[in-house]
Amino acid sequence: MKKHYQYIRTGILGVLLSAGAASAQNTVTFKPDAPTQTINRNIYGHFAEHLGNCIYGGFYVGDTSHIPNVSGVRKDVIAALRKMKIPNLRWPGGCFADTYHWKDGIGPKDKRPTIVNTWWGNVTEDNSFGTHDFLNMCEELNTEPYISGNVGSGTVQELTDWVQYANFPGKSPMSDLRQQNGRKEPWKVQFWGVGNEAWGCGGNMRPEYYADLYRKYATFMQGNVFRIASGANGPDYNWTEVLMKNIPHHLLQGIALHHYSTVEWSKKGDAVNFNEQQYFATMKSALFMDTLVIKHSAIMDKYDPAKKVALVVDEWGGWYDVEGGTNPGFLFQQNTMRDAMIAGATLNIFNNHSDRVRMANLAQAINVLQSVILTKGDVMVLTPTYHVMEMYNVHQDATLIPIALHSNDYVYKNEKLPAVSASASKDKNGVTHISLVNIDAHKTQDITLDTHGQGYKSISGRILASAKLQDYNSFTKPDNIKPADFKGATLKNNQVSVKLPPFSVVVLELK
Repeated sequence: MKKHYQYIRTGILGVLLSAGAASAQNTVTFKPDAPTQTINRNIYGHFAEHLGNCIYGGFYVGDTSHIPNVSGVRKDVIAALRKMKIPNLRWPGGCFADTYHWKDGIGPKDKRPTIVNTWWGNVTEDNSFGTHDFLNMCEELNTEPYISGNVGSGTVQELTDWVQYANFPGKSPMSDLRQQNGRKEPWKVQFWGVGNEAWGCGGNMRPEYYADLYRKYATFMQGNVFRIASGANGPDYNWTEVLMKNIPHHLLQGIALHHYSTVEWSKKGDAVNFNEQQYFATMKSALFMDTLVIKHSAIMDKYDPAKKVALVVDEWGGWYDVEGGTNPGFLFQQNTMRDAMIAGATLNIFNNHSDRVRMANLAQAINVLQSVILTKGDVMVLTPTYHVMEMYNVHQDATLIPIALHSNDYVYKNEKLPAVSASASKDKNGVTHISLVNIDAHKTQDITLDTHGQGYKSISGRILASAKLQDYNSFTKPDNIKPADFKGATLKNNQVSVKLPPFSVVVLELK
């Protein structure tokens, strides 16, 4: 990891200070002459797998539940995700996707066969939440569906039938079946994943084999579809190389990438009761996302200099040991200020690399891993990660403002990480937003922001902070951590001065 860490320091979010300059001022400088690009709203996507209580009990409680719902989907969840402006939602997996046969989840609910979820807890599911339920829910959420197709245990015919069922407007066997099941108009699903983690739970394939299989599947997926190949596991750069070289680009709109922030894969540690060493290790893993994006993008640039193929980071987030007393196959974990740091820093990375990263999906939306929502019976909790993503939604579809960042070090024992990360954008109304993260567990960071004479007249902001890194929102104290007005920024002569508290996230608005 020493080599990776050095790459982080030289690559992340612009030019950072050398190791000997840790006491210098943090600076963020706008680069108005640099090429601009749009921050694709789909970077802020989410993930809903049939895993634990994500679907059943999380999104879906059934239309006979006493919990207020719309066709079985919780109304409080719908309202919360609408406020967060969720742009897309990936379903049904994950590993589950390559065991899921979509025709089992359509038609009368009492006639649907059951399925044993062999990946997550060996629980028996009744398929009451299927294609119609998911796609109608996406309409309620005003979000784009992203369907992950079954390549591992499915067939080309099965996936192409699914595309036709969801999208074909005319008369066909699958559109006829869709209408028989109560839906006349197609949903026009654009985003389709061709398998998931083909290198692992999706079939343990070699990249050469998967590339050929992908070509076959993609050939028969007709219509206006955005086809996403199953991409690399973290730093498996050969996987990206083989796919970019061997798949004709007219068949390929996106390549996935998966990376989780962990203390140590075989010893993930507790989600709440962690020490500073574990926090530092987690943030080191989170910031490694910058290295991954840079290196995978460089490979893609070699074969696709026009950047037509998107890098789709459709699984990312923190991963710890499950909460005590819960099913180990359900991956339920609490969500603390550490997770807010992961979210803020990662989204800054995506924003700053939005020329290539044009879609991403936090894992997962409800009750699993780094969730934005936790549920228990009829109670719903919004996590620190939720609040970060809600604060950051001002960047969706805004124009990136390239920046040069010089950061002090966050030092733990004999290791260092950049303390500050940042990204900036201008929205369609001409309002500028700057997101700032200080991951240092102890020190406030003084930041000078040079806007290069943009002529701003007012500044305001919001902050997410707490007394301890281990703080979280519980079912008894759901508002323990929530955004507040930020008073630590001043504007004078087109320069902004910011005092950024330890382990905090701030989003500034300049007009």
